[in-house]
Amino acid sequence: MSEQTLTTRNHDRNRAGMTYVYPVVSRRAGGVSVGVNLNPNNACNWRCIYCQVPDLARGGPPPIDLRLLEAELRRMLTDIVQGDFMARNVPAEMRRLNDVALSGNGEPTSAVEFAEVVSLIGRVLAEFGLLGKIKLVLITNGSLVHKPHVQEGLRRMQALGGEVWFKLDRATREGIRQINNAELEPERVYANLKTAAGLCPTWLQTCLFTLDGEPPAEAELAAYLDLLARAKAEGVPLHGVLLYGLARPSTQPEAGRLGRLPKAWLGAFADRIRQRCGLTVKTSP
Repeated sequence: MSEQTLTTRNHDRNRAGMTYVYPVVSRRAGGVSVGVNLNPNNACNWRCIYCQVPDLARGGPPPIDLRLLEAELRRMLTDIVQGDFMARNVPAEMRRLNDVALSGNGEPTSAVEFAEVVSLIGRVLAEFGLLGKIKLVLITNGSLVHKPHVQEGLRRMQALGGEVWFKLDRATREGIRQINNAELEPERVYANLKTAAGLCPTWLQTCLFTLDGEPPAEAELAAYLDLLARAKAEGVPLHGVLLYGLARPSTQPEAGRLGRLPKAWLGAFADRIRQRCGLTVKTSP
C-alpha cells in the first residue's frame, strides 16, 4: 500500500491499489474511514458542482465483484487493525479507526448489490471484532431510497447499528438543479428522507459554499430551514445535521466559481438550524 501520509484534503480512491476499498482521513469522522467505492467507473446519477471525482460521468456502476470486495476489505482491515498501517500513513492525532463508509465515486445505492454489500461488510466487521465498535455509514444523495433494494439495504444497516448521511444541499427545485444537476421535486426529496430516517438512523449532510463570490441566497436558506422544521413537526427522527464547507478542489467545470465560506458564516447558520428546528448540528468548515 502507499506510504504517503493521508490528509483530509486527499481522498484519492486509487492510492491503496484496490478496486473497491480505500482509506481516508476524514475531518468529519475525526479519524480513519475505510471507504467502499461501489462506483469504480466514476459514474453517478447526479453531478454536484463541488464534486472532486475526476472524469465524472452520468450513469450507474458495473456489476460488483462481491468476492473481490470482501477480500479487499479483509486485507485493508488486517493492515489497519493488526499491522502498522496507522504508523505508516496517518498523522498521529488521527490514528483511530472510526468507520466503514459506503461512499466513493458515485451514488452507492445505485448498485443493485447494495443490500448484499451491507451484509458482507457486517460479516467482515464481525470477524475482526469491530461490529458495534466502529460505525457503518452510508453517504448517499438519497435519490433512490424509494427503491426496494435500497430499503432492504437500509434495514440491514439498521440491524448492524449503521447510520445514513443523506445529502441535502438545497431544498428548492431550482437549487437542486443548480448545485446537484438533478431534476427532483422537493416533495420527493422529503419523502425519501422520511423513508430513510424511518429505516435507519439518519443525519442530513449539507455542503455550503460561495458561488461567484456569493453565499447561498436567503430564499434557499429559508426553504432549507422550512423543510427541516417540517420534518421536526412531523416527527421524522433525524439525528441532526452535518454542515460542511469545501475541503477538496472540485473537478467540475464550475470549480473556478466556487469558494469557501467563512467559519463564522457556517457557525451562524448552524445556530439558525438549532434555534428553528431544535436539531444537533456539527460543522466542518
